[in-house]
Amino acid sequence: MSVPGDDVPRASDRERHRSREHGDSAFHNQVRAARSEFEQQIGRARADFEQANERINARTGRNLFLAILIGLAIGAVVVGSLIFVKWVFLLFAVPAALLAVFEFVRALQAAGRRVDVVPQLVAGAAVLAAGYFLDAGTHWVVVFAAVVFVIVWRLLAQMGSAESRRYGDVLGDVLISGFVQLYVPFLGSLLLILLRQDGGELWVLAMIAVVVAADTGAYAAGLAFGKHPMAPRISPNKTWEGLVGAAVVAMIVAVGFAWLLLDLPIWTGVVMGLLILGSATVGDLGESMIKRDLGIKDMSSWLPGHGGVLDRLDSILPSTVVALILFHVLSPRAVS
Repeated sequence: MSVPGDDVPRASDRERHRSREHGDSAFHNQVRAARSEFEQQIGRARADFEQANERINARTGRNLFLAILIGLAIGAVVVGSLIFVKWVFLLFAVPAALLAVFEFVRALQAAGRRVDVVPQLVAGAAVLAAGYFLDAGTHWVVVFAAVVFVIVWRLLAQMGSAESRRYGDVLGDVLISGFVQLYVPFLGSLLLILLRQDGGELWVLAMIAVVVAADTGAYAAGLAFGKHPMAPRISPNKTWEGLVGAAVVAMIVAVGFAWLLLDLPIWTGVVMGLLILGSATVGDLGESMIKRDLGIKDMSSWLPGHGGVLDRLDSILPSTVVALILFHVLSPRAVS
């Protein structure tokens, strides 16, 4: 039996329930709309990033963002080893140099040259070890022996081969075999000679930092202002504007190292920056000429965004000569 007035609160409850459902529905709609708008913004940002990345990749010829990540990882290993325990740097430098030898020889073989992998690696390891563990006179003997070893091996291998090659091709193979040893292991051993000096780890760090700074400055200035190609037949992406940017950044970094770490006058940093910039540029263009002659873009694809190991060492290897000379001329430790 119903009591008069019982239907009033029930109707009110139903209205409150409908109002609450309407409010919940409106809230969910707002959440969905906000999420949809957020997803659209993320999609637009991603599309803009991909377009910008594609433009940068087209301009630089490689995945710049991935290259930066890999470069930072390598830089952390190099800086950490040189600052804390310098002999640990050998565990990075020697394998890197031998990998560069391996990929260089494989690229030469792919281009039709007859260069032997195993003898090159054995001789290269001996030259690198001599640079760090032996005195200067013995080091030169090992370098000479390594070049003779790979040349004699190539001649004996050709004599024992059933393949007939012209005299000019054989001579070319012999000269290239010797060049591989002088280009990678010998120049790499100069870096290890510098490393073993008192305070040499700071000079190695300074040289590598200046080379990296020059490379970074060239990329940034080239992307922003590059209009005039520096060597279009050798490396079309390099511009004079990029070279100016590289010079500015290289000198700033070199002055900082000379003043703060190497205990040298500021003017020596300017000299160091300009000389290492020159050697790094020559090394970069030199390797570009080799790759153009071989008909390849990179020595390998082992380092995404960078190419091969030798593609990262091309500017460092000739700069070891400059750094070693500057150490003996300018370093207070060397003078004393």
